[in-house]
Amino acid sequence: MAPAPISVSAHARLSYLALYSIRRTFTTTTSRCSSGQFNRSDFGGQPFTGVYEPGGPTIGPLGGTSNVGAPRITPKALKHHLDQFVVGQERAKKVLSVAVYNHYQRIQELERRDEEEAELHAQQARREMGQRHPVEDEFPGQQPTINLYPPPNYQSFPPPPESSPILDTTPLTIEKSNILLLGPSGVGKTLMAKTLARVLEVPFSMSDCTPFTQAGYIGEDADVCVQRLLAAADYDVARAERGIICLDEIDKIAAAKVAHGKDVSGEGVQQALLKIIEGTTLQIQAKAERGAGGSGPGSGRTTPGGGFPSHGPLGGGGLGGGNMNPLSPGGAKNEVYNVRTDNILFIFTGAFIGLHKMILDRISRGSIGFGAHVRASSPETGTHDTMLRGEDALFKKHLPFYVPETHSPQHQPSSSGSSPGFPHHTTAASSSGGKDPQDEPLYNTLDLVEPSDLQKYGLIPELIGRIPISCALSPLSASALVRVLTEPRNSLLKQYEQLFQLSGIELRFTTASLHEVARVAKDMGTGARGLRTVLERLLGDAMFEAPGSGIKYVLVTEGVARREAAPMYFARGDRHRFHATIAAEEEAWEAKLLGKEEVKRGAVRESPQSFEEYRQKAAGGFV
Repeated sequence: MAPAPISVSAHARLSYLALYSIRRTFTTTTSRCSSGQFNRSDFGGQPFTGVYEPGGPTIGPLGGTSNVGAPRITPKALKHHLDQFVVGQERAKKVLSVAVYNHYQRIQELERRDEEEAELHAQQARREMGQRHPVEDEFPGQQPTINLYPPPNYQSFPPPPESSPILDTTPLTIEKSNILLLGPSGVGKTLMAKTLARVLEVPFSMSDCTPFTQAGYIGEDADVCVQRLLAAADYDVARAERGIICLDEIDKIAAAKVAHGKDVSGEGVQQALLKIIEGTTLQIQAKAERGAGGSGPGSGRTTPGGGFPSHGPLGGGGLGGGNMNPLSPGGAKNEVYNVRTDNILFIFTGAFIGLHKMILDRISRGSIGFGAHVRASSPETGTHDTMLRGEDALFKKHLPFYVPETHSPQHQPSSSGSSPGFPHHTTAASSSGGKDPQDEPLYNTLDLVEPSDLQKYGLIPELIGRIPISCALSPLSASALVRVLTEPRNSLLKQYEQLFQLSGIELRFTTASLHEVARVAKDMGTGARGLRTVLERLLGDAMFEAPGSGIKYVLVTEGVARREAAPMYFARGDRHRFHATIAAEEEAWEAKLLGKEEVKRGAVRESPQSFEEYRQKAAGGFV
């Protein structure tokens, strides 16, 4: 007998349907959360959608932009800073500023790549830590289950690698460019290098190549220059590897032609310098060397972070620092440091006496016309005057750089203050059409130097090839020496005025006396270094008599500079007489200049104004 059907009311049916729908919701949520695969982005409908990694590549319109900001220092800024300390030598300052700027741009690029590589390694480590999260069927903190038996399709030996092309993913490498500065003594070669090292606040060392000998012989080894740089950096290897080494008197290690034996102080030293210049790792033992402390020019002190001082133009981690303990600023005795020279900038300086004669012989060989004039202009044996006046066509043909034509001579500086290797074509003429020979442009013969000339002088080709940048500096004329006395921030005149001011004495020089001092210093042939010698001779008695006496003012006139009289002393109450004497001396100097100008104009006015007039006068018997 079949059971009777159960009658369900409409209200009970609705309640049953409601409970069934709630059961379906619970079942769906439970099955979603109990899946075997753990997904970090599945948090039950929460808004979390992924993992953010800082420092990742930029996506969007700015994805292709450079991540390198604007430079904090530029070649123009470096050159402007050099202008405050070095007079003239315009082209040399430009070349040196560009070379130093490019070198440290290269250093910053290497630092940036190292930081990016370290960040990529850190991101990879974070990803690996995230992938180690245990699955749900294991206890938290336990390692995943290990399968002791390999699967059936497991191969004990890896398959042979498929042939694929060799790919080199290393980034572009910017090689460094070392610098060679040629010029006579006392024209600012060393001063420019020291000034740039000081403004950049990087370690700087100066070494003389004269005592260098080949390893194993009596003398200094070539790697002593790196040891001095390390000492200047307070034995901070990272700072030393970004420093500047200036090797002076590089011409003194030119190869000598010896009849027997080895040239241990010439070609042997050049061979030892090759690897150091190009880049190698040297083992330097800490030694106490005199004059190579960390307080040297441009060295600075090691900051606690090991980097450059934050107040400098390259501070704030621009070039990175070392790992040296700030509590031990000096290197321990007998401690060995490994120093890489790949990123050390080398600046070579030398006078190269006699090189200009080799250059003149080369460019005038086989020439007709002006070539004979060039050979006649060659200085006599024993002199080192590298400047030539005129010869526009010859120098325009052989100059290795472009020189713009001068269309407004009145805006050009005088030839006495010309820059080295940057000739200017002054063609100023008088109103009557004559031309003063002194207004012809001056050219520096060393601007025409070629690698073959340096090789003929005695440098080996391997060393020349590692110094791609060369620049010549010109001798300083008398008017340029006057500017050296007065214009730089640390000029000699300001130094002696400050020295007398410390004793409460005012020191003054008249304009005529400054020109006389410059003339005497120029005749010495030692460049700007001769100025201090002349001033010491002139002010020796005044520096002895004036301090502690009633002398308040000291005046140096033209007669004093000519050693015709002693320096003029004035007491405290003679201030008006002191200034009146200065005014009288200046008026006499102005009158003397006006007289010379009138004589010069008269001589030009009386000279033949054209070749036609000269021929007419010659035909008439007046010449």
